[in-house]
Amino acid sequence: MSTASLAFLVGLATATVVAAESTPSNTLLVLAKADSTLAIVDPSNLKIVARVPAGPDPHEVIASSDGRFAYISNYGGGAYNTLGVVDLVEQKALAPVDLGALRGPHGLVFTGGKVWFTAEAAKAIGSYDPATKKIDWVLGTGQDRTHMIFVWEDLKRIVTTNVSSATVTIIEKSERRPGPGGRGPMGPPGGDWEETVVGVGRGDEGFDVSPDGKQIWVANAQDGTVSIVDVASKKVARTLDANVRGANRLKFTPDGKSVFISSLGGGDLVILDAATGKDVKRVKIGHGAAGILMQPDGTRAFVACSPDNYVVTVDLKSLEVTNHLEVGKDPDGLAWAARK
Repeated sequence: MSTASLAFLVGLATATVVAAESTPSNTLLVLAKADSTLAIVDPSNLKIVARVPAGPDPHEVIASSDGRFAYISNYGGGAYNTLGVVDLVEQKALAPVDLGALRGPHGLVFTGGKVWFTAEAAKAIGSYDPATKKIDWVLGTGQDRTHMIFVWEDLKRIVTTNVSSATVTIIEKSERRPGPGGRGPMGPPGGDWEETVVGVGRGDEGFDVSPDGKQIWVANAQDGTVSIVDVASKKVARTLDANVRGANRLKFTPDGKSVFISSLGGGDLVILDAATGKDVKRVKIGHGAAGILMQPDGTRAFVACSPDNYVVTVDLKSLEVTNHLEVGKDPDGLAWAARK
């Protein structure tokens, strides 16, 4: 049994699960890293309906497309190799997914019925199929600290940020090629993958793809800049001197008009105009922030203020803080679950 699996089972045995009421059909999920718990929150009244063990050092969380399960990366800076699994309806932790040699899982996406994840210590990404309960695909990036991930809905393009290499990797699906002399196709069944490594700024971590899929905006924590990568040319089209040192996450609003950037190095939530790249507003939210989540209906953003142990809600029209939600110690990863 792996160290991470043992830690998860010990935590499961000792943690107290608090469940007051049933999980609503639309649910806000918040990880409290220092408590190793997942808070299941009713977004209509911002009340916590349950707290569930999340496994050791939980960093990111994502919900399945049917809204019934949550998957959590147990990071450990590369020490751990599991994905925590939570049944959101029953409000209980299930057996974790053992990733074997794929250590340091962090970024997560649920697309095409599968969990896509980064494995930082393995310099790789992979996908886990909940239907077969198997890791069905792995691809190396050859980059240092492959941290966050985005997967297109058609599963033909993937983007990762590689923090210590100061690069972005754009991974695109290619068809199998005819063999020499026209003999049978070459390459793995289902096609192969081509990787393009794009240099950006130092400490690139948080990023997002514009809603139209044409641009990748990358926040460079060490440089305080934002690199805008053109998806078609796979090149940096523009670099913004955005003064976002310590940047942790970057997210587009659902309408694509604004970009939110959080920073663990300061108390401001930075809001940029997506068309011009200029500051719209800097909102005081605490002493630092990490995870950002946009409510799908475009009314609110949720920002995890890790040093302050709360999550703030920001009205997307007024760009003002409207509520504070205490979910536990060191909140970070956020996700939205919509049960079908």
